[in-house]
Amino acid sequence: MNKNSGTIDRAVRLILGVVLLGLAWYYWAGLGLIWGGLLVIVGLVALITSFMGSCPLYSVLGINTCKTK
Repeated sequence: MNKNSGTIDRAVRLILGVVLLGLAWYYWAGLGLIWGGLLVIVGLVALITSFMGSCPLYSVLGINTCKTK
């Protein structure tokens, strides 16, 4: 899979993933299963795409934030 996420994009995804997982863990009882589970899923997707450097949605939409030489 080609890298299509730039450095800033990956950093934002990393921070967003950590924040969403933290919120899900902290507020799980108050959010309930559906909203808490949704936060976990979105947080994990953000972390995984951050580490991979590639976003499948970007590939479908033809977006590339990665600077190539």
